[in-house]
Amino acid sequence: MTNAPGGPGPVEGGPVRPVVAWAFATVLFVALMVAGLGMVSLITGRDVIAVPDFGELVGTVAAILAAVAFTVVLWMLLRRPRPSLWGAVGTGLAAFLVYLATVWLGGAVHTSDIVLAASVAGGLVTGGFALVVAGAGLVAGWGGILLVRARGGRPRWPWEGHDEP
Repeated sequence: MTNAPGGPGPVEGGPVRPVVAWAFATVLFVALMVAGLGMVSLITGRDVIAVPDFGELVGTVAAILAAVAFTVVLWMLLRRPRPSLWGAVGTGLAAFLVYLATVWLGGAVHTSDIVLAASVAGGLVTGGFALVVAGAGLVAGWGGILLVRARGGRPRWPWEGHDEP
């Protein structure tokens, strides 16, 4: 689109700044993770961590550290000039592994039972809860990378720019 002679010049699109894409993707990851874990729990009729000795703190810390792992990996990807979309696999994998490792280590420390902690971590995988964390990391990471790679510019209404001669 060009403007009239002497006007401000063409309107050009550009990518979203990495810090903005990083913030949006992080919020999306947390929202998808919380909603996904809740939906799987509702559909299956099971708690995320159904072992009474674990308490709620282990799962909460695991979710927080999964979000931290997601944000660190995504930030490393978004600092590159043109990040690859394959990097989203890394964000999902990082969130998944940190989530499981935190549940296992936190549960082992909290209950002093390594086997019980491993059983709970395995139950998160087979029950689909850990896969929700991985999927949230994959989708949100992909969205953050796409925001940085996009060259579309700001959204425009269909009637904008029709006042030119």
